[in-house]
Amino acid sequence: MLVTGLINPQILSLIARVRHTDALVIADAAFKSWPGVETIDVSLIKGVPTVHQVMEAVLANWKCGEVVKSQEFLTFNGVDVQNDFRRIVEGIKVTFEPFANFKARVPSAAGIIRTGEVMEHGNVILISA
Repeated sequence: MLVTGLINPQILSLIARVRHTDALVIADAAFKSWPGVETIDVSLIKGVPTVHQVMEAVLANWKCGEVVKSQEFLTFNGVDVQNDFRRIVEGIKVTFEPFANFKARVPSAAGIIRTGEVMEHGNVILISA
């Protein structure tokens, strides 16, 4: 029985199958479903868990080469939220792009982890190293 780190069996299974340069989406509560893309829903209530909480758990157990976020995240969220994001991804290449481009990447992702996140443009794509 796992007692430390990630203990969610569906998330463990998904990240174990993500290979070099594959993408993993961590999405907010309102993120749409994508046919053909495995989705693990870990939302409990609005705001729980957050995208940042799930990112921290995944990144502690998985090698990430790049993080993709929508440019709109910078417009809709304050300095504290942006600094928290930067802290979590420290040392990892970060790319900001228009949300339309971000969404265009989703159908080719290995999977989506949907959270209870309610922040504007909280979604993130993690690309394996």
